[in-house]
Amino acid sequence: MIICCGEALIDMVRSPEGEGFLPLPGGSPYNTAAAIGRLGVPVRFLGRFSTDFFGEILIKRLKENRVGNDLIIRSGQNSTLAFVKLAKGKEPQYVFYTNGTADCSLSVEDLPPKLPADTRCILFGSIAMTMEPIASAIEALILREGTRKSTDQIDGAPVISFDPNIRPFMIKDRSTYIERFEKWIAASTIAKISFEDFAYIYPKLEVDRALQKIIAMGPRLAICTLGTKGALALLRRNDGSVIRVSAPVVDLPVVDTIGAGDTFHGAFLSWLEIKKKMSRSALVNLSETELYDALFFANKAASIVCSRRGAAPPTRKEVESLKLPGQKAMTKPAAKAVSTKKTSKTRAAPMKAPKSKAGAVNPHRDPAGSRLSSAGKADKKNVKKK
Repeated sequence: MIICCGEALIDMVRSPEGEGFLPLPGGSPYNTAAAIGRLGVPVRFLGRFSTDFFGEILIKRLKENRVGNDLIIRSGQNSTLAFVKLAKGKEPQYVFYTNGTADCSLSVEDLPPKLPADTRCILFGSIAMTMEPIASAIEALILREGTRKSTDQIDGAPVISFDPNIRPFMIKDRSTYIERFEKWIAASTIAKISFEDFAYIYPKLEVDRALQKIIAMGPRLAICTLGTKGALALLRRNDGSVIRVSAPVVDLPVVDTIGAGDTFHGAFLSWLEIKKKMSRSALVNLSETELYDALFFANKAASIVCSRRGAAPPTRKEVESLKLPGQKAMTKPAAKAVSTKKTSKTRAAPMKAPKSKAGAVNPHRDPAGSRLSSAGKADKKNVKKK
C-alpha cells in the first residue's frame, strides 16, 4: 500500500465561455494518489481537508478513484483555491488563496502515531514542501518512518519517494530551499525529478551529472523525466555499482500536460507494487530489464494522460494495452559507484531544454498539476508560471 501526502486544492479554471470558473480538484500528490488508485493499486491519502463544499469535492474524487481517506483529518478551515487563466499559446496565469487553509495547516501533531502495517511506500513532495506548517510535518513523517524498524513492515522502513515538482514562484529563498531539498533527497529511497526541476536546482549540470549528484546523496534510485525524450534513471546497488537505464514515451497526440508528471510518478510506483518489488531490498536488485519496464509503464501512463484534457489518469488495462513495437531497452551499466567529483577537464554543459517535434508539448511538464501560493499567504496578484 502506498501513502501520498502533500497539498490537495481546488483549481478554479475559467469556463470555455469565459464566464465564471469551474472548480476542479488538484494538487500534485493528490493527483498522484488518484493515478495510483486508477491503476488498481492500494493507496491512501494523508492530509488535512476542509469540511466546506470544496473539501467534499476533493473527498469525492478520491473515493471515485479508490483512494482511502481514513488518514485524512477534516477541518473547518477553508480549502486552498488556485484560480487559473488559460490562454491559447500562452503560459497559465494563477491567483492563489492559501492563508490559513486546511491542507497547508497540516502539523506534526496531526500525524498518526503509527502508519498502517501494510504501508510499503510514502510519496511526498511538490509545493507542500514550500509552506508551513505542512512542510515540517511531512519532513518529520519521512524522517520518522524512513528510519523505523519493525517486524510488521517489509525491510523495516517503507520506500520513501520524493517528487519536488518545483514551482520557482513558490520559493522565497532559493538557497534555503535547496538546503532543505538536499535533506529530503538524503532521506529518500527514490527521487523522481523533472528536467525543469534540475534546471532550477542545478542549472550548470547536465542531466547525467545532476542524477549522479542526487544518487551520491543517498537515494537508491534517481529518475529524471525528459519530456518527449522519455525518462532516464540511475540505480545504485549494494556493491556500489550503478546501472543507467532510459525508456521512451509513446507518440500520442498531445491535448494538454496537466497531471503528466504526477501520473508518471504514480504509475512507476504502481508498477513496483504490482510486480511485488516495493521494498528497499527488491528495489536495489531490479534488473536492467525490470527497471526499463517500470520506466516505460510510467511513460505510457503519462503519454495517455497527455492525450486527454485535464488530469484524467488511465487504468492499468489502458496502459498495458498501449504498445511500442520494436522498442528495446536502452541500457548502459556503470561499473563503479558514481562520484560527484570531476573526473576530467571537460566541464559539464549547462542544461538545455530537450528538442521535440514542432508543436509538441513536453509530456512530463505539469503546468497545472500542483498550483499554490507562497508560504501560507494569500496572493491576489496574477503570477505567471515560469
